[in-house]
This record gives sequence, structure tokens and C-alpha cells, in this order.
Amino acid sequence: MAEKNLLYPDYLFEVSWEVCNLVGGIYTVLSTKARTLQKINKDRNIFIGPDIWKATPSPYFTESKSLLKAWRNCAREEGLKVRVGRWNIPGKPIVILVDYKDLFTRRNEIYAHMWTDFGVKSLRAYGDYDDSCMFACAAAQVIAHYYYYIGGESYKVVAHFDEWQTGMGLLYLRHTIPAIATAFTTHATSIGRSIAGNGKPLYGYLSKYYGTQMAEELNMEAKHSVERQAAQFADAFTTVSDITAMECAQLLEKMPDVVTPNGFEPDFVPKGKLYDEKRAAARAKLLQVASALIGYNASKSALLVATSGRNEFKNKGIDMFVDALNRLRMRYKGEREIIAFVLVPAWVDKARTDLSERLINEKFYSSPLPEPYITHTLHNMNEDNIVSQIRYCGFPQKPDSKVKIIFIPSYLTGNDGILNFTYYDTLIGIDVTAFPSYYEPWGYTPLESIAFGIPTVTTDLSGFGIWIKNKNNPGLEETGVAVLHRTDFNFVEVSESLADTIERLALIDKPVRLQMSQSARRTASKAQWSHFIDYYRRTYDIALRRVDNERRQATWGNADKNSSKIA
Repeated sequence: MAEKNLLYPDYLFEVSWEVCNLVGGIYTVLSTKARTLQKINKDRNIFIGPDIWKATPSPYFTESKSLLKAWRNCAREEGLKVRVGRWNIPGKPIVILVDYKDLFTRRNEIYAHMWTDFGVKSLRAYGDYDDSCMFACAAAQVIAHYYYYIGGESYKVVAHFDEWQTGMGLLYLRHTIPAIATAFTTHATSIGRSIAGNGKPLYGYLSKYYGTQMAEELNMEAKHSVERQAAQFADAFTTVSDITAMECAQLLEKMPDVVTPNGFEPDFVPKGKLYDEKRAAARAKLLQVASALIGYNASKSALLVATSGRNEFKNKGIDMFVDALNRLRMRYKGEREIIAFVLVPAWVDKARTDLSERLINEKFYSSPLPEPYITHTLHNMNEDNIVSQIRYCGFPQKPDSKVKIIFIPSYLTGNDGILNFTYYDTLIGIDVTAFPSYYEPWGYTPLESIAFGIPTVTTDLSGFGIWIKNKNNPGLEETGVAVLHRTDFNFVEVSESLADTIERLALIDKPVRLQMSQSARRTASKAQWSHFIDYYRRTYDIALRRVDNERRQATWGNADKNSSKIA
């Protein structure tokens, strides 16, 4: 269908636990997509997130006393606890933060209705299930109230819910206001992630797995149930990559209507002189940290390698990253020093005092600190998987060791006590990144890397890796991305290939490095939201067309798009 014939919502609500709440990749999806949505239909795109900040000022949200003032007052009079403002991101979209705690008194009643109406099994729920579902229902109540307030029956309205955490909100709306078209996106199925994380072979046996049975086996019944039913009852169901679409078809028993790959906006990448200054500052800081930890002068020409992301030891390929570096260190003969950084949040206690003192003194130290491979103390140092593997591998961490590894286990928000740089201000100083993922529905980290012109290594078990492989002549020189073929059972082979790739990158000359960097930027430019937003246009068109005459309650098109009750 031609783009001009696609239906597009007059009002679009998008609900996610990560609206104004930085947790993982979904925050990046929504916060970068917002500017493009604002260009299409300014201030008719309203994001809804949990009000977890309360009295604490949020770095992501600026409250407004005037925005949606009339509706907000009406909502509060009727018992809805909301705050309205704008998300501090490009596009500055409208955000409604919802306090959902009052719904806990009705939790059992809500779960009973969800079982009766949709077959959602909440009895064995645990962990974050209650918070997620109560937030989702509170968000749905907000959408319903706003819909009636604006006379929503005269508009095309879509409510878009992201990930299992919001699935109950979709079901709530489907039951109470079926005239609202619904869309549901699973970025990663809860049961697929669990199968992979529990060491079971996901891909070779995918066709033999039954999602509901596996959910019972892995104690994931409640989360899987609400996710499966949201996918079944949504007017439009999407996921972010072809590999996850196959997972959805098998484990959720629903093939997505549209695959919506994750784009980005290039705003976060500095340009020109500022780029050079930030890169120099990041490299200097990373080398200073390495020098202070190990007690030597790190080479200014060292190849800086990094992995990052959510702390999922196997799924994100952190185990393979460390293993590959261990293989490389035992055979590497090159002159160029290689320093690898694991930028993965863990259960941090505090920044190391001894390391902090060395960094402040800025003196030369010729002796290493105890455990010269980690920058912070952890609450569970002896149980942490990354620490345990580094110890097991026995990295010498000596001045004359050509391959060194350093674990920075803190969220890089600019105040970690050691680097005190944000993630992007750290990433810019890296020479090459590696994300040898086993379970990665899309993969923002390698995409962010090439946006900075940093060559990256990933696998074809990630959505991003598959997207790269579908291009002509994929490879480091052509795309800035190396894609390793990974299966359930070839860990050693892929680890060796990763070690080979890092070694190759340490040995290439400057012209080839510049070529790879330029290729990386060109590839990243093809993944901007301006190229990917049409997948969402199709999604909303499908959702709106599936809301039939009986569900609409009124004819669309009577609304004056120039009038709005937002002000």
C-alpha cells in the first residue's frame, strides 16, 4: 500500500516501563524514535511511563504546570495520580508519568478479570510482575480517561504497548474501550530470553519448544502468559528482527504483522573538532585508569577494545568476549598493546578508594593494586560471573602483558567515581567494540558503535547482525561491521574468530582503520529512523484498519486536526 494511503493515528499513546526511566535498550528505541514521531504529528504523540521518581527530581523529565492542565485537573479529581511534562530528549515529546501504587489494593480483582476475560495466569507471579502489571493497568486508565476527555470516538487513536511489562494494559483497553486500536511490540520474548539464559539450546531446538510448557518448566508462567495474550489480542503485533519473529511464531504462537527494526538519531554523536576533543579526553582517561590499576604507563597507541550492555553473561556474549581475549593473550605476538574494557553494570558497592586516590594524585605508580582488573568493589565479588571468569583465565595484568582486561561494573552516567564520563563520552574513545551475542533480538550497542565511526564485531544471532549480513559485501572494510556465524554449539570456533578479528584490527595500518571508520558511519546512516519509521506507519495502519465498524463507535474524520485540548 502506498505511504500516502496509510492510516495514521490522530493521537498516539505509547506505554513503556522505560519512558523517562533508563533501564536498557528500549529506552534508546523510544527516546530516539520520539523526534521523528514529533515531526509527523507534533504533540499528538504522548508517552506514558511509571512515576518512580516522586519527590526526587528526574534527569529525564521536566514537569509542566500548564501542559494538559485542564485534562490533568479533571483526571486528578477522578482519582488518577499523574504528572505531565516533557521528556528531556530530542523532540521533547509530551510525557505522562503515572503513580500506580493505589491499584495494588485491587490487584487480585484485576488478575481475576484478566483470567476470566483473557486467560492470563497470574497465580505464580513473582518479582517485578505485580509492579509491571499495575503500572500497565494504570497507564490504560489514563489513556481511557484522556480518550473520553477529547471525544476520542471522533479520532483515530492508537495505544502502543512495549514489552511484556505493559501487556496487561493492552488487554485492559481491549476490554474497556475496544474502539482504541492497539499495537504490541515484544523486543525480546520473556520465555526465549529465559531459555537462552538458562543454558538451553534455543535455536537448534526452537521448533520443538512449546512456549507455555517451557514457561511452566522455567517458572516464567505469569510473564509468558500476559505477553502471549497481549500478542494474540493486539490489533497489530510487531517485533524488532526476523530472528525474533521466528521466536514469536513458535513460543507466542503468533507471527508478527510487521518487523520494526530499531533505528536511531545521530544527535548524540559529536561533530568535527568536538568529536576529536571528546575522543582524546576519553582515551586519556581510559589509559589513566589502566595505568593506575596495573602500575605502569599505558601506551598511548594501545588498541582499546570494549564490550558493553545489559549484564546477561551468556546472552550478551560477555563470556565469549573474555574467553576470546584470553585465547588472544596466549598467542599474540604484535607490538601494539591491547587493553579491553568490560563496560557492564553489576552489583556495585562503591568506587575503589585506592584507585580513586591514584587517579587524583596523577603520579606514576610502578606496582599494581590488588585485583588490578576491576574499578569498583562489588557486593558479590566472589559470585559475579565476569569477575570469576577473569580470575579463572588468570590474566597476568602485568606491565609487559600485551593483552589486558579491565572490568568497569558501574552504570556510566557521569558520576561513577572513577571514569565520571557518560557511556557515550566513554565509547567515543574506544577503537573497536565486540558484542558476540547469543541472544540479541536487535542490538543497539553495535549500532551505536558504528554511529561513532568505531568498527564493531557482532554475530548473526542478533537482529542487527542479520541486517548487516543482508547487505552486499558485508565486512569490516565495506560496512565497518564483522558478523560472526554463531550457533548453539560452536562457542570455541566463534571465540577463536573473535580473537583473530581483534588481532587483525590491532595490526592494520592507519589508512585501513580510517576506511573502516568511514564505512561504519555510512552503514549507521542507513539505520536512522528516517529509514525505519515507515515500519511503524504500517503497524498503525494495520491496527486502525482492524478496528471494525462495530468497535469504532463512531466515524473517523470528523475531528479538526488544528484544534486540540492539549494546551
